[in-house]
Order: sequence, then structure tokens, then C-alpha cells
Amino acid sequence: MFALILPFLPFLFLMMIACNLIRRSREVPTIGHPRLPPGSMGWPYVGETLGLYTQNPNTFFSNRQKRYGKIFKSHILGCPCVMISSPEIAKIILTQSHLFKPTYPISKEMMLGPQAIFFQQGSYHSHLKKLIQSSFLPSAIKGMVHKIEDIVLDLIASWDQHTNTINTLHEMKKYSYEVAMISVFGKEVEVNEIEGLKSLYNCIEKGYNSMPLNLLGTSFNKAMKARKLLNERLRKMIENRREIVEYGGGLLGVLLGLKEQDQLSDEQIADNIIGVIFAAHDTTASVLTWLLKYLHDYPHLLDAVKVEQEEIRCKRMETKRGITWEDTRHMPVTTRVIQETLRTASILSFLFREAVEDVELEGYLIPRGWKVLPLFRTIHYSSEFFPDPDKFDPSRFEVAPRASTYMPFGNGAHSCPGSELAKVEMLILIHHLTASYRWEVIGENNGIEYVPFPVPKHGLPIKLHRI
Repeated sequence: MFALILPFLPFLFLMMIACNLIRRSREVPTIGHPRLPPGSMGWPYVGETLGLYTQNPNTFFSNRQKRYGKIFKSHILGCPCVMISSPEIAKIILTQSHLFKPTYPISKEMMLGPQAIFFQQGSYHSHLKKLIQSSFLPSAIKGMVHKIEDIVLDLIASWDQHTNTINTLHEMKKYSYEVAMISVFGKEVEVNEIEGLKSLYNCIEKGYNSMPLNLLGTSFNKAMKARKLLNERLRKMIENRREIVEYGGGLLGVLLGLKEQDQLSDEQIADNIIGVIFAAHDTTASVLTWLLKYLHDYPHLLDAVKVEQEEIRCKRMETKRGITWEDTRHMPVTTRVIQETLRTASILSFLFREAVEDVELEGYLIPRGWKVLPLFRTIHYSSEFFPDPDKFDPSRFEVAPRASTYMPFGNGAHSCPGSELAKVEMLILIHHLTASYRWEVIGENNGIEYVPFPVPKHGLPIKLHRI
């Protein structure tokens, strides 16, 4: 990456000078007015982006909190920002939409699509959320359980052809991607369509956390080209369904079937389909990868999960049926393990908001236009709310956490609408996996990498043993 930047160093040098001048002008407080939070803006333009995405995120955030406190400034992905690790203030950020609007760095918005629900507020956001939630309500998920189970059984059977060694993250992405296809398109999608869309998504995710340098050969440039192709393919699918007046089920069917006064444009539909698949695909796969790691690392928890799942399996065998929605409601041990995985992995380390005007919080100024990041990961690792936070302890969820201290799916109007589907995906996979295999991690068992969300190093390669 640095080799690609080398020819542009003179331009970057001028940008550095300009950024420093602008930053200093904003940091000089007017007498009697609040000042900016303490912190470091890092290198000009690059800021602290490389530091955030090349080390354990717990280390990055905790070091700065210890040095600067629960409110500090930084600069990531080309944006000046204020980071918040107080649950009370985080709640204000996430619920006071008249002060803090949903936003992302422009690079992420370009990849997901400006019309996607993540970047909206007001009546348009409320309208979109109702539509998207309708595809992820329990009533909709119940009808998907047998399809999800079929995907799991096919996936597990395919592992016998891999000489018993797999890359966990890759396999979990296959699984979550197929579930996302069902939830979005609602009917069978041609294999070549699935694979074509998947390859484009893979390219986008590789550029998701990259610096927004749209230069030939950069990850960002490749991702934007893939985004354009993905949009074209989805537009054709949308046009085809409109022409044959066969909307199908799933989210796409809901969006296409709106009455004339509520209809969305093809661009709006495409952006939201792309965004929902991206969110459902990557986050769930990342959590599942951590889940398998923790079950491997803590055999006593794996044994407890197996006992619970075996009891359900025996009931299924007696009645000769597949798993049901009701079965997933009777997995308290497995559910607590998933809850603790969501806390410790904290795939959603933070969310982006933007100050719509100059705002004063806790005596500090948050300038209009600055990004504001509630740090879910830091809150989840606070010993004040989760005693001995570095310990993997599902029993802590036998009692509900204090309000606004556990936010694996966000909080407020922009919380994840697909959280229930993600939990069901995990429960069904664990039910069948623990009955079919035991596994051991190959190679280094520590370390984190971003692809694009934090996952165990190298995607957690494991060796499988049929039971």
C-alpha cells in the first residue's frame, strides 16, 4: 500500500500541512467556551487508522481511555472523531437523533450505498425499518427454520470432503451468506447468481476498512469497482421480478410489493439489499467463528452445551422431525454462551454518529460535523459492569446486564433489525455441529485480524473429527 502512495507524497505533504492548520484552528478554545476532548489525532489524513486496525482493539481503546478518560478525540478513516466509553453518554448519542445523526465515513457509505437504512433518519428511516423488520420478525423466521437447518446439514456434510480440516471463518461465511440469500430473496436463487454476488461481496469486504484512496490497484478502488458491478446485477434482478410480476418472498418481495404511494426506487431497493446482506453475512460469520473458538477453549462449557443439545436431539428423534423455532427457545445454556461470545468478541466495536451542530457533553465541545463513536467494546470490557471482564463466563448472563451496558446489536432506533435471525442461525448450527463433530484449533490460538470485522487470526483453522 505504501509503495502505491509514494508517488503522491508531495500532494499528501501539502494535505498534512492543511490538515494541521485546520485542526489547530479548531482546537484553540475561545475564552469561556468548552474545549475539545483530550486525545491524539495521529498522523495527518491517516490519523490513528493503522493503529486501530493492526492491533487488538481492546488494547487500542483501553490505552487511550486510561490516558485520556471516557471521552477522547481521535482521527480514523479520514474523519476527526470523539470516542465515548460511558454507557450513559453512549445512550444519549444513540437516541438523540436531533443532535447526532447516523453516519459512516464516506468510504463506507459509498460501498454500502447512500440510500441504505444505516445512513437515514426521520420518516424515511422509520419507513425503511418497518419494512426490513417485517422480514425478520419471529413470524417470518419461523418459516425459515427448516431452510436454515437444510443449509446447516449440507454444510456439515460437505466438511467430510475437506480431509477434515477447514477454515472456520470461510465456512461460516458460506453459511451466513446462504441464510442471508434466503432472508433477502425469499426463494431459491440460481447457483451462478449466488456465486457471482458472493465474489463481488468478498471484494467489497476486503476494501471495507481501507483508506479511501481511489487509486488503481488499491483495495478501495477494487471494492468500488465490485460495488458498481454488484449494483448492476441487483438492478437486473429487480427489473426481472418487476417484469414478470413475481416478487417472491423475503425482503426483496416486501420492497417490491409496496403500494404505489410507498414504492421505493430501484436505487433505494438495491442499496438496502446490498447493505442488509453485507451486515447479515459478515457479522454473523465473525461471531460464529469466535463461538467455535470459545467452545474449543473451554471444554466444560462445550460439554454443558452438548448435554443440552442432546436432550433436544433425542426429543426430535422420538417424533422424527427437524428442529423447530420452539426448540431454539429452550436452549438457555447455549444462549448464554452466545451472549458471552457477543460480549467478548464485540464484533460491532463501535457505531458512527455525526454531530449535526456544536454539542457540549461533560464540559467538552464536539464540533459540528465530527464523528462520534460510542465504544461498545470498551463498555463490554468494563469491570464496573462486567466483573473480571477478560474471563469468558456465560453464567454472568443468568442475571440481565445493567441497562445500556450490553449492546452487541447497537441501541436505539438504529439497532440491528436482524438480531433475532442471527441468534437462530447460531443456535441451529451449534445444535447439529456438537452432535456431529469435535474439533481442535490448528496453529496459533491467539491474535486478531480484520476481514473486515475482528476475528481470530487466520480465520481459525480447525481439524474436525466425526463423532
